[in-house]
Amino acid sequence: MSALAFANPAILFGLIALPVIWWLLRLTPPRPKAEVFPPLKILASVLKREETPSKSPWWLTLLRMLLAAAVILAIADPVMNPRASSLNGGGPLVLVVDNGWATAADWERRVRTADLLIDDAESADVPVSITFTADTSHEAVPGTAAAARDKLAAASPRPLVPDRARAAEAVSEAMNGTRPGTLVILSDGIAAPDDDQAMSALAALSPTEMRLIEGDGHSAVAITDAVNNAGAMSVTATRLSTAAPRQLTVNALDTQGRALAAGTLDFAAGASTATAEITSPFELRNDFARLGVEGLATAGAAHLLDDGFKRRRVALIAGESGSDFQPLLQPLYYISRALQPYADIIQPNTADLSVSIPQILEGNPSAIIMADVGRLPAETYAPLQQWISRGGTLIRFAGPRLAAAPADDPLVPVILRQGERALGGAMSWSEPQSLADFPGFGPFAGMPRAADITVTRQVLAEPTPDLAERTWASLADGTPLITEKEVEAGRIVLFHTSAEATWSNLPLSGNFVEMLRRLVQLARAGGAASSGSGTDGAAAATLPPYRLLTADGILTTETGTARPIAVAAGQTPVASFDHPPGLYGTEDGFTAVNLLAPRTVIAPFDPAAAGRPIAREGLAGGEAVSLRPALFAAAFALLVLDSLVVLFMNGAFSRVPRGPRRGRGAATAAIAALAFGLFAFAPGQGQAQEMQPGAGSKPGDEQILERLDTTHLAYVVTGEGDVDRLSEQGLEGLSQFLTYRTTLEPGAPVGLDITKDELSFYPIIYWPISANAPMPSQAAISRIDAYMRNGGTVLFDTRDQYSALDGGGTTPNGERLQAILANIDIPPLEPTPEDHVLTRSFYLLTNFPGRYTGSPLWVEARQDARASGAQLSSSGDGVTPLLITGNDFAGAWAIDPQGAPVLPTVPPDEMQREYAYRAGVNIMMYMLTGNYKADQVHVPALLERLGQ
Repeated sequence: MSALAFANPAILFGLIALPVIWWLLRLTPPRPKAEVFPPLKILASVLKREETPSKSPWWLTLLRMLLAAAVILAIADPVMNPRASSLNGGGPLVLVVDNGWATAADWERRVRTADLLIDDAESADVPVSITFTADTSHEAVPGTAAAARDKLAAASPRPLVPDRARAAEAVSEAMNGTRPGTLVILSDGIAAPDDDQAMSALAALSPTEMRLIEGDGHSAVAITDAVNNAGAMSVTATRLSTAAPRQLTVNALDTQGRALAAGTLDFAAGASTATAEITSPFELRNDFARLGVEGLATAGAAHLLDDGFKRRRVALIAGESGSDFQPLLQPLYYISRALQPYADIIQPNTADLSVSIPQILEGNPSAIIMADVGRLPAETYAPLQQWISRGGTLIRFAGPRLAAAPADDPLVPVILRQGERALGGAMSWSEPQSLADFPGFGPFAGMPRAADITVTRQVLAEPTPDLAERTWASLADGTPLITEKEVEAGRIVLFHTSAEATWSNLPLSGNFVEMLRRLVQLARAGGAASSGSGTDGAAAATLPPYRLLTADGILTTETGTARPIAVAAGQTPVASFDHPPGLYGTEDGFTAVNLLAPRTVIAPFDPAAAGRPIAREGLAGGEAVSLRPALFAAAFALLVLDSLVVLFMNGAFSRVPRGPRRGRGAATAAIAALAFGLFAFAPGQGQAQEMQPGAGSKPGDEQILERLDTTHLAYVVTGEGDVDRLSEQGLEGLSQFLTYRTTLEPGAPVGLDITKDELSFYPIIYWPISANAPMPSQAAISRIDAYMRNGGTVLFDTRDQYSALDGGGTTPNGERLQAILANIDIPPLEPTPEDHVLTRSFYLLTNFPGRYTGSPLWVEARQDARASGAQLSSSGDGVTPLLITGNDFAGAWAIDPQGAPVLPTVPPDEMQREYAYRAGVNIMMYMLTGNYKADQVHVPALLERLGQ
């Protein structure tokens, strides 16, 4: 074939008209030159001999002839195309054509290449077999060239990875021993998993010649993974051509196809993968519906996102705040760090659950996690239950508070037994239990069992017929570890062990992170729905095709022959012939199926497995060079040059007198006026106001500073004058005793209105219980609950020498105390043990008398220390959040202005009053120093004082 061909050779006959054009241009004179009309100029030209040109200059005529010739040749469209078209006529032409996702960018050129090969086969009068590797069915029997053209015209790119092995098998069966003359593999240039098998099967046909036709592969780029991290979205992509560095833009699109954010894929030279960071707010990232590489319209360059990709908003609530100096003992420490890479963490800014829970529900989180929360404020149960029924997920962890909570809690998935089960230790015959294998259902299915995880304490579930169905994880002895319950569109999940490492080492393992991640992924991405009618797409077993992706990366409602897909928990589905890329599910919930699996790297196609020489060629038109653009550009350049010559000859570039120079006075005046205006309106130095000391202070700041500067003992104002006066006198007496006997010098006692006063200034609040006083409001009780969660302690005193906490009868004051505590999340209680820190925080005491001596002092029970055989009931630096007595401490401490006791002790005994003061001193030291005296370094001094 000639190296030069014309697409429209008939246009070349226009070159015959060039002599005629030459003759016409030579006879047409140029336009007379125009001159300026001054009178003297006319008089001067009268004396000159008048000349009129008779023909155009030869060089101008030649310029115009070249212009006409360039236009004629450009219309004829000369093309440089050295394509070789020789086919071996010894057998059929076999075409194996890739029509996968990577061929969408240059599909027209591929069709043109195959069409030219079919034309060559028709000229050689040989049959043609054509097979497409991404089609679901194959008809590879050789036929006529016309039939092959029809199949080629009906073919189209598919959003799939080619299966060359299956196509090669179909070709082998169709040839049935016939030897092909020419076997052409029209490849997309990308390696497939079974290429060795495919090339071996094609080589076994023994074709006379084999050809491999590929494109340049420059546009083969695919997104393989997208991870929604804490601060940004990480997008990973792979490319085929790695020779040169390349930068591509990845756009994040919403459901309407609008670009919301973008990142840059920066491929280094020789690198086949790159990662882009798309930085945007959490709320905006949850609106991302798909990712697309700018400038590329293929199924590989599009990445669909579903609800499982979106970051969940998770709220964390703890039964107690814990100590900032011991973060590893905080109940939310391990939870927050496990979820931080996968979710947006929300922590309430107040410990008052009656305030924080409504605030959290207003934000409509996907999940709420409660760590050892027993009782909730009564008014929060209904909103929480409604939020769960609309699709919210509540995840709870056990602990001492939950173990002591009522058994009829509606926010637990199963019925719990009172108390907890201790495994191992000196007081238990059982050993710590390890995890059992995860069941085949539930979100943990398929997770490997960690043999090093042991549980030493748990809350037990009452046996019910459906307990096994609700158990997602259990211990080796069969007791449930994680249970769940579906509540309409939502669910409740309970870990029967604690969220920190006191009850088990589960929070220290990687399984803990994976469990929480899977549980959070089950929650709705956008929080609870407005109604409970929606379905959770992640929980569906089999999902029908909803929207499918075309080879050009466009979503369409045409589902074709796609089949429903079964999505297993914790697995990422990958596209196949039965399940093309797209969205599977319904409008209410769907799962994205993308083309390539995560961490896939595309590589060049290697035909070496054929074991025989293969001729490589490019696509038709790859070497073809059209001269039309160059000829049109040359014609345009000649036209511009001709125009400039004509303008010059007509005097268009003659000198024109310049006009008068514009003055600059107006501009100068405008600048001066602007400067004057700025100076006139600028505030002078004399107008500056200096901030006076205390100008920004608010009413009450002096009192706050005084409370912070000096330790004060506080009591609750009950509304009964006698009771409140006695409380003030009692705390005044204790304050004076502390001043005389210790280095602590408290200020005047403070009466608190718990409905509005700030409580955090005081280490301990004395609350005298009176059945005749008004019942505190729920808001006031919630403030007290929040005060105790944040580390404060309340000393409840029924003042009746009686306590009903041990299961006996009750008194009116005791009943009032029970009513108050019914709405407070309190831990398990026990009488102060003999070796408790309270017994030696300052004085060595064996009991805690007040005006009476018959009631014990109740403190928070420390089951861990007791079960492990430790000598101390308290652990760490924790302080019990509440103390309960009936011994009337304030009555024993109360003094009048002269320092004399106000009330006698019962029975009258001044040593009892002395011990009552000492009990008060020990309580205050315990409040201020925590378990400081629990350190073993004090044991020698204590033994010496005891005379041992």
